[in-house]
Amino acid sequence: MPRSVNHVASRARRKNLMKLAKGYFGRRKNVWTVAKNAVEKGLNYAYEGRKQKKRNFRSLWITRINAGARQHGMSYSQFIGAVHKSGVELNRKVLADLAMNHPEAFKAVVDAVNK
Repeated sequence: MPRSVNHVASRARRKNLMKLAKGYFGRRKNVWTVAKNAVEKGLNYAYEGRKQKKRNFRSLWITRINAGARQHGMSYSQFIGAVHKSGVELNRKVLADLAMNHPEAFKAVVDAVNK
């Protein structure tokens, strides 16, 4: 009996992957093996990038909070330590937004923390 190969499924799999390679340059968009490698690597980078995005934003927030705190004579570590000690329930994202866009509100937080 001849071997049965499910060409419908394998063709569909290839089609899906080639769809992901759409827009790539050169042979990466239309040669199966090259496209497969390019798409796999791209998906890997996308996965890693989702993790790095969180790190990058946290470091940006820390930089902004540090700049705002130094305008009021404190370092970042002193300020965050005082925030935790005083029980202020604001995260770094909110503090960075206040420091950048609402300096008077940030000053009020600094004053509340320094009491």
